[in-house]
This record gives sequence, structure tokens and C-alpha cells, in this order.
Amino acid sequence: MKQGVRPAPGAGPVESGVFPAVLAEPVPGGAGRLLDRRFGRDEITLVRHEVTARLGSAGLTGDRLHGYVLAVNEVVTNVVLHAGGHGRVLLWLAAGSAWCLVTDSGPGIPARYLAPPDVPEAFELGGRGIWLAHRLCDEVTVATGPIGTTIGLRISLATPGDTSRQ
Repeated sequence: MKQGVRPAPGAGPVESGVFPAVLAEPVPGGAGRLLDRRFGRDEITLVRHEVTARLGSAGLTGDRLHGYVLAVNEVVTNVVLHAGGHGRVLLWLAAGSAWCLVTDSGPGIPARYLAPPDVPEAFELGGRGIWLAHRLCDEVTVATGPIGTTIGLRISLATPGDTSRQ
């Protein structure tokens, strides 16, 4: 998991180290951008439905769509529960993948939670959001610091073994 310090939400372009292969330039603002919105506690369900609709229209389907939406939902929920209650979600298509950045202005993720997560205990409360994201996405990155966190999620639009979209 990559980590570093990034600017506050809405304070400029996202740090290029979050998704180095795609973000050599600022996040796209043109045809590839599917969603850019702020959210709070009351919009979690709305964000999930918007991400589902936009990615479904872009060709992501089945278990990969549902898994990716679940990963985005878990990260958005973590922002609401642990990072001040509101954040920003940015979703776009580039290089044959769907990319999502979820940004908050919370205090940052404590160092003990930055290692790739182990399988949560069966009866443990919480602790599954980032673990699920790592299992359901092709790439998960984290940039965190005292002014907030950005979590990046990437999934290929092609299903494993399908080379038609690559």
C-alpha cells in the first residue's frame, strides 16, 4: 500500500503518486469522468447507486461490478464513521480500468492500520472495509496525513482472461 501526504479535498490536483500509471496528469475532467461529488452520512446509499449506474453504463457487469461497488461503499462508509462524516468521491475511466478516489479531511489513518489487512476474525466488529477493498479491487492505494486521507481503488473493465478491452 502506498502512503504519503496529500492536499486537502478540493485544494488542487490529486497527488500523482496515488495512481502513478494514470495520474501523470491531473484527474481527467472530460469524457472519462463519471462522477465527482461530495457526500455525507445521508448520501451513502445515493453514492452507491450512482457508482453502480455509471459503471454499469461503462460496461462493468456482474460480480466485478458488485464487488467494486461494495469496495467503494466500504471506503465511503469509513469516511463517514471515522473521518469527520463527509468526503469526496471521484470516479473515472482510463487505460481500460475504472478508477475511484475517496478523499476526506479527517486526522489521517493511524500507522497501525496502514499495513495490508489480515483476514478479520469471524466475530470481530468492524475491520472489514479495507480488507474487502483489497480482495475486490485490482489495486488499492492510500495517501494519508494529518489533513486527511485519499484511498484509490482500481478495477480493470475487462474480466480476467478477456483481452478485448485491453
